[in-house]
Amino acid sequence: MTSEIIVAVLACAGTVLGSMFGVIASNNKTLWRIEQLEKKVEKHNNLVEWRAEADDKLKNLQYQIIEIKERIERIDNHE
Repeated sequence: MTSEIIVAVLACAGTVLGSMFGVIASNNKTLWRIEQLEKKVEKHNNLVEWRAEADDKLKNLQYQIIEIKERIERIDNHE
């Protein structure tokens, strides 16, 4: 009977340790994947910010072009 108890305890310990190592390995892989996604999101956010700044600069340049064209037209009309 004692050998059966020892086998049962060892089987239980093996199951618990195996489950723990499996959970730890899975958790580490999940954390690594989250870190990779965070890096991708950071790159995307930087691109979005850059694009917004570029759009603002482009709008400003378009307004400046319109003003220059209007000035040229006024100069041409006065001559």
